[in-house]
Amino acid sequence: MKILIGRSKVPSSVSRKLLIGSLRSEPMKISKDVLIKENFKHMKLLDKRQIEQKIKRLSIEILEHNFDEETIILAGINNRGMVVAEELFRLLTDISDKKVTLTRIRLSPANPLESPVEIDLPLNDFRDKAIIIVDDVANTGRTLFYAIAPLLDILPKKIEIAVLVDRKHKLFPINVDYVGLSLFTTLKENIDVRILEGEEHAVYLT
Repeated sequence: MKILIGRSKVPSSVSRKLLIGSLRSEPMKISKDVLIKENFKHMKLLDKRQIEQKIKRLSIEILEHNFDEETIILAGINNRGMVVAEELFRLLTDISDKKVTLTRIRLSPANPLESPVEIDLPLNDFRDKAIIIVDDVANTGRTLFYAIAPLLDILPKKIEIAVLVDRKHKLFPINVDYVGLSLFTTLKENIDVRILEGEEHAVYLT
């Protein structure tokens, strides 16, 4: 496994600590209990404080790249994507006076064709708007691909993607624009994001 911090690659090693960048200029060190081991089964990548810092940085990047937009629409995918979108909404409305709209996209990640993709806002509300699709993890890109599909029936100004964790083995033509943490993992490894109410608020590699 390799982890991307900004544009640099950090190889995994038994003898080195895993470093994960937080804000622009100050990387954080993960505690010793999350050192990479050869036969790890359950490794914490982010704790609650680090998740908050990652999302804060995402909000700043979104604002920087959409400074000229009158309106930004944040569309969270299912429950966990919506949690990230809600936090981005709170931060963006705190640090700017820009109009930010929050909505939810519902679909089945396991079988996106099982039922129609549902979006809380009418499609016409997305016309000529800057849209940020938000999810907790980008795996193969399938869920994001099908989440965007209904928006192709209208003409948005642009569509971007923000995720807390991005895995670098896409099978669908999806490019993530705003990333909290980038990971090179094997297909056998899983990312467990716990951010729902009552959960620990942490990200694990399992």
